[in-house]
Amino acid sequence: MDSLFDQSALVSLAERLIKAARAAGADAADAVAMRSVSQSVDVRDGAVEESQRSEGNDVGLRVMIGKKQAVVSTNDMSGDGVKALAERAVAMARVAPEDRYAGLADASLLAKNFPELDLVDRDLPDTAALEKIARRAEEAGRTVKGVSKSGGASASAGIGGMVLLTSHGFSGAYLGSRHSVSMQAIAGEGTGMETDYDFSSALHAADLDDPEKIGRTAGEKAVAKLNPRKVSTRKVPVVFDWSVAGSIVGHLVSAINGSAIARKTSFLKDKMGERIFAPGINIIDDPLRRRGLRSRPFDGEGVAGRRMALVEDGVLKTWILDSATARELGLTTTGHAGRSASSTPSPSPTNLHFEAGKLSPEELIKDIDEGFYVTDLIGSGANMVTGDYSRGASGFWIEKGRRTYPVSEVTIAGHMSDIFRTVTPANDLQFRYGTNAPTLRIEGLTIAGV
Repeated sequence: MDSLFDQSALVSLAERLIKAARAAGADAADAVAMRSVSQSVDVRDGAVEESQRSEGNDVGLRVMIGKKQAVVSTNDMSGDGVKALAERAVAMARVAPEDRYAGLADASLLAKNFPELDLVDRDLPDTAALEKIARRAEEAGRTVKGVSKSGGASASAGIGGMVLLTSHGFSGAYLGSRHSVSMQAIAGEGTGMETDYDFSSALHAADLDDPEKIGRTAGEKAVAKLNPRKVSTRKVPVVFDWSVAGSIVGHLVSAINGSAIARKTSFLKDKMGERIFAPGINIIDDPLRRRGLRSRPFDGEGVAGRRMALVEDGVLKTWILDSATARELGLTTTGHAGRSASSTPSPSPTNLHFEAGKLSPEELIKDIDEGFYVTDLIGSGANMVTGDYSRGASGFWIEKGRRTYPVSEVTIAGHMSDIFRTVTPANDLQFRYGTNAPTLRIEGLTIAGV
């Protein structure tokens, strides 16, 4: 493990970068060093199709001269690279336009204690073990009745970490692992073929779904989509399966991102403190969730993270902010600065979830005489400026309170304000992705069909 991520060496590199930047004339600076190692195996029809191993090394330096800033990055620090990188960054900052909101995070907000989030699985599988996992998933999918062929299966594992240092005293580092397994199944023949997939991703291998479950689910989903029908245009209740319901949370987060609010390009720009969901609805962002896929002990500026309600009892409580957008809006950062080696910080969510309701998915749909149950979404047709929503979808028609035949090639449309206002959650919340939601029912969306 230590050979994969030499934290002390990265800290030393970041320290030298900041020292060189100050020597070159920077008023302030921060440095990010990132390293990752991963390997994956893809199989198809029982044979290994591809095996890959990749390594990444990236270093970024941000410097500030007054209210001017510049960011430079590299993956090669050989020779006199530290001094050259720092001098280039300072030279760029001198000719950059002023940004009155630029600057390091307020020192009083920096993380001082780093919670143990259990982000690292120290038992990474080798290529042979990954091949076995992928084969197990594919074989399980191929044995499902109705599956005609495999679209392939894969298994991967990796580890990565980052170090962040600032000229005003912050020094932090963390490491995280990642495991995944997936399978794609194809059902039917000729022009009547349908395909679907399933996957599982986790920081610890022990938290992954069994490969056999992944394969079977992929196969069963593909078979269930055979012989889809068309439906005529109408307005009906629409139910989002939990596997796609997180997209609703994603649209909310895009609309309350500090960058969109500062630019006044969000339909929610004037809604802070107002009720936008029904009473009882809570949507949470939690960077400190143990083993969370997006967990981290500090953000891309070194600011301490905390669990917070974005929506509480239906009321919009906060924007998602980094230091720059917070300054522009006259607020305080919420600790949501995302960061890469080659970019300035920008607002980015962590582990998101829509809290579960009390009804089971079956109870959620039992009073629907006609409706649409969405299992797949196509495109990204949500306009954050106007709030208009329109996306391609497929799934199953609901008749007299139960799912019936498969439906494809339809568009669902409405307005995000109405979607938020009428959404009802089921009780089947699962923490499988970075953004999670239970099955969600939304009233009165327009289904555009034949």
